[in-house]
Amino acid sequence: MAINNAYLNSVYEDLAARYAEQSEFLEAVHEVLETLVPVVEADPRYEEQNIVGRIVEPERVIIFRVPWVDDNGKVQVNRGYRVQFNSAIGPYKGGLRFRENVNLSIIKFLGFEQIFKNALTTLPMGGGKGGSDFDPKGKSDAEVMRFCQSFMTELVKHIGPDTDVPAGDIGVGGREIGYMFGQYKRLTNTWTGVLTGKGLTYGGSLARTEATGFGLCYFANAQMKANGKSFQGKKVIISGSGNVAIYANQKATQLGGKVIAMSDSNGYIVDENGIDYKVIQVIKEQKRDRISTYLNYVPTAKYVQGCSGIWTVKADIALPCATQNEIDEASAQALVKNGVIGVFEGSNMPCTPEAIAVIKGNGLLYSPGKASNAGGVATSGLEMSQNSERLSWTFEEVDSKLQGIMESIYDSCAAAAEKYGMPGDIQAGANIAGFLKVADAMLAQGVCY
Repeated sequence: MAINNAYLNSVYEDLAARYAEQSEFLEAVHEVLETLVPVVEADPRYEEQNIVGRIVEPERVIIFRVPWVDDNGKVQVNRGYRVQFNSAIGPYKGGLRFRENVNLSIIKFLGFEQIFKNALTTLPMGGGKGGSDFDPKGKSDAEVMRFCQSFMTELVKHIGPDTDVPAGDIGVGGREIGYMFGQYKRLTNTWTGVLTGKGLTYGGSLARTEATGFGLCYFANAQMKANGKSFQGKKVIISGSGNVAIYANQKATQLGGKVIAMSDSNGYIVDENGIDYKVIQVIKEQKRDRISTYLNYVPTAKYVQGCSGIWTVKADIALPCATQNEIDEASAQALVKNGVIGVFEGSNMPCTPEAIAVIKGNGLLYSPGKASNAGGVATSGLEMSQNSERLSWTFEEVDSKLQGIMESIYDSCAAAAEKYGMPGDIQAGANIAGFLKVADAMLAQGVCY
């Protein structure tokens, strides 16, 4: 669909012609650019300096092979990526994703989103993303260690505490971060905060594990509060059962909600009495098992094969926390039909453009992932601060700072939407607020910054 501004439309068309096969990346770019029309028309400098044309191209794309030896002695080869997208406001910052479907389009989409997400936190962090088509599922600890060490042997050449600070993402948890940090330390003979999401015994931050899920609920609560609503007494659906979903469950419950459905890639569970996040922790973090085994702990729960059906469960609030494009138009229509009051994204781009149109068109509250799931990277930024100062804050201190950041992000999104004639449109507000900070920094630093 054409963008209603000649400059923005030409930028997008040029990009689409150059990267026609990168559908995820192009979807993310189009979603941002179509909301920037009033911003570009209000300030001619953005077109004169071609800020948008520059911001949609990564500063650097690194692709490399990752050879490693499996437990049978066979040499395997995967592909590694690091896209260093924009460093206008700080060193590149963004997670590493290990999953078999990882490709350059997905990494570029995630890195592009990260630019604006990081800007919204107000912390000095640029945007980047990386990963590999390696899947840790089904691999032994020794195989994961050998892969991570090989991956870092190349990545070490491109990162540093003041250059690029990766973190975890899907498939990259504390185990993987530990292996990569150990290899980085051995190769450089330095101890620096070059990776976030580290263990508490070697520079990690309290509340980092909980941060994305907690932050999602803090943001959703702020948006609902501004609209006379809350979690109190509401039934909640959370897709996924990984780190984000587990701690979104915990915080939504603490805020008075009842989480009645969660999922993994095989199917979903429904427990009208409320799903116990501690049981999910055991299943996913300790046993690394499928969510269907929840019934072994809570026999009264129900399991349904196939994860997409979770959006047909009748509830009040939807928190998609699994992966991109998991809510399509039909799923969004099911949510509307069942009376959901809001959809708040906990993963990156979980709603398709068609789904977003249905959600917003029917008056549901909606928050984009670049705003409502920024809690993880915000707390990564706090971890970087603690590492730089060689100190550690309490859980309560970090959690309090996180809550303040998420509420501030909501306020800035709402204010930007209001200023540019789209009151209540948090999607547009998030794009505009993030863009303005990065674009103004780029203007100040000149064309060849």
